[in-house]
Amino acid sequence: MKLIVNKNGELLEYLYENLDMPKKRVKQYLVHGSIYVDEDRVTQYNYPLVAGMRITIDTNSKNIKKMPFEVLFEDDHLIVVNKPSGLLTIATDKEKERTLYHIVRDYVVSKNPRGRIFIVHRLDKDTSGIVLFAKDEKTKNQLQENWNEYVSLREYTAIVSGHPKEESGQIIQYLKETKTNLVYVARHEDGKKAITNYSVIKSSEHYSMLKVTIETGRKNQIRVAFSSKKMPIVGDKKYGDKNKVNRLFLHANRLKIYYPAIKKDILFETSIPNEFKKLMSHDA
Repeated sequence: MKLIVNKNGELLEYLYENLDMPKKRVKQYLVHGSIYVDEDRVTQYNYPLVAGMRITIDTNSKNIKKMPFEVLFEDDHLIVVNKPSGLLTIATDKEKERTLYHIVRDYVVSKNPRGRIFIVHRLDKDTSGIVLFAKDEKTKNQLQENWNEYVSLREYTAIVSGHPKEESGQIIQYLKETKTNLVYVARHEDGKKAITNYSVIKSSEHYSMLKVTIETGRKNQIRVAFSSKKMPIVGDKKYGDKNKVNRLFLHANRLKIYYPAIKKDILFETSIPNEFKKLMSHDA
């Protein structure tokens, strides 16, 4: 399928206006590397178009690996995905199983044999939600070295066992880790400061769904914050929850960062997983 650009603009919006197909399919072609502008493969949503450029859409591409989860954003420097619960972000010395890193790397390489990805941050294995990878070392270094400065929002949705005394609040703690990788609340002088904010979205008989934002990024910070208040996150056996469910009910659903490639803030968002809604409705 071929198009000749008749006006200046951005690629995705131009495709929406000029292709007779669902927007979701258009976006899939773009994310999967099936769109070429003047013979160059392009995945950047806001790629600038100039009248006279030629767009080719390879609707029969079979070499691109399909992702088993949602790609939220992709351009030449960054790829952002919605990680499922139960998948390691990257392998550890003790765990060598297939990871999010392997899956995303294979996908990127299937589109560009010289493609690479780099870890910028990570989520716990049992936490689902937004994870971003850099596609080049410069972007990785810019984001990692300035992470606390560049990130202006880290928002999670959590379901806890029980009900907070207040509809909203802030939990300030100092955390330390044991040799067996268990994080606990320590004395001020011994631990690293962790700040966790929350507000109640919805309550049921046994559970509370919370909006959680963090001002620090300590290991297991959210899980320890609510476990220490006798309200462990549902499914968090490591920190004391007794519910027999098949996942941890903690999801990273919004992340806002300053993106140096475009010199402005960008907000990534995902919807709340269906399991969260089902758990709350069944406990009504």
